[in-house]
Amino acid sequence: MAWLILIVAGLLEIIWAIALKNSDGFRKIWPSVVGISFSALSFVLLTAALKSLPVGTAYAVWVGIGAVGVAVTGIVLLGEEVSLSRLGFLAMIVIGVIGLRLVEN
Repeated sequence: MAWLILIVAGLLEIIWAIALKNSDGFRKIWPSVVGISFSALSFVLLTAALKSLPVGTAYAVWVGIGAVGVAVTGIVLLGEEVSLSRLGFLAMIVIGVIGLRLVEN
């Protein structure tokens, strides 16, 4: 169950990062509210997952889900640059996250 909670926390990280991007430096109220709210919820879920997962693994997986998710969302929805090297480095993050999950007891 802790892994599922951690995955949801990581997915929420994608939402809050994109919302804060759209908040225009907290000048737009609703993206700001969404960003801050989902950030808080993501931290609460991360904290819950940390009750039974090692902090190093859980934090790396949480950040990895968020980093790759935000980068892919930026490419797909926001028209950010895509390159072979960028995709390669994102793949390395995914491989690292999967590797951490596989070696976790």
